[in-house]
Amino acid sequence: MQLRFRQSIEFSWVQNAFDLLLVLVSFILLGRMKKYFHIAILVVALAGTAFAQIPSWGLGPFVRPDNVNPVLTPNTNSLFACPMSGTAVHWEGLHTFNPSAVVKDGKVYVLYRAEDDTGSAKIGSHTSRLGLAVSDDGLHFKPFPMPVLFPADDNQKDNEWTGGCEDPRLVEAEDGTYVVTYTQWNHKVARLAVATSKDLLHWTKYGPIFSNYPAFYKSGAIVTKITDSRLKAAKINGKYWMYWGEGKIACASSDDLIHWHMEKSVLPTRKGQFDSALAEAGPPAVLTDAGIVVLYNGKNGNDPTLAAGVYSAGQALFDAHDPTHLLSRTDKPFYQPEMPYERTGQYAAGTTFIEGLVFFHEQWFLYYGCADSFVAVAVYDPAKK
Repeated sequence: MQLRFRQSIEFSWVQNAFDLLLVLVSFILLGRMKKYFHIAILVVALAGTAFAQIPSWGLGPFVRPDNVNPVLTPNTNSLFACPMSGTAVHWEGLHTFNPSAVVKDGKVYVLYRAEDDTGSAKIGSHTSRLGLAVSDDGLHFKPFPMPVLFPADDNQKDNEWTGGCEDPRLVEAEDGTYVVTYTQWNHKVARLAVATSKDLLHWTKYGPIFSNYPAFYKSGAIVTKITDSRLKAAKINGKYWMYWGEGKIACASSDDLIHWHMEKSVLPTRKGQFDSALAEAGPPAVLTDAGIVVLYNGKNGNDPTLAAGVYSAGQALFDAHDPTHLLSRTDKPFYQPEMPYERTGQYAAGTTFIEGLVFFHEQWFLYYGCADSFVAVAVYDPAKK
């Protein structure tokens, strides 16, 4: 199947700017438009900024497929018998967002956060459960009728009720086990937890990844590499590694993908830039020839080129032999809200909150949450870079 893509706005204008630059420079050299020299300089600066958004070591550019997004939207007809409340709830009736993804049996499976219509009408006040959807092409999805990971009468209920299970990051282990890190939210404190599955439908919960850690913490992106034409969890120096945290990003290591040891903070916020309010781990990191590529989310605090509070996406490169050693970092977001579905929802400032990444059919598929309300996809074809 051949895909047609509409170029993302931040890249579509680059070629036009470059063409305009050539014309202006030609006139300047001829001495006929000297008074417009400052315009040429501005175009050079803008074009240079756009081209610099994807460094040589980075992934992208990612473009939005034509007539596809959003790929998942709320379904007010879905009913689920909640084991905690004892009632039937519209478990994905309000919002569907913040997805992760994995390739299984030649198909893309997306594990996404769904909010029901209980609670008050403000962010974080509803109950979240994790739903599952499947696709043959990575673009068109069929959701399963029931959530697969949710608050239940189990040993994690105090951590998950009434807030729920949120914001998954999903990886495949070397033995075929699926491992998800997700946020447990009880409307008091958020904790990053882990669960495992053999089929993506039935999950075993292990609870918070850091025992006796009282602080609010979330967002765990495990390091992966391409193995057997898809991403799988990768060991470095005999251990698994994970980038985690909201506010600033830290590192952790593990022998088994379940029990984790804190290392140190590795990616802080930066004043005046797209990640000035917070930096938050995105989808599973990728071990490449250049190093470990970490795609992450940045919330704007005081970057004057972006709206206040907007979430956009950046990239960072860490040493392949020392996952705590930062080598490089993008100064501008490589992906940011542009489309109505990325700006219209319960988070009005706009989000392109990246959480899912797969290598599928020799292309990269990036799945993200839109304005805390929908799920969308962007695609990067390395052959076209």
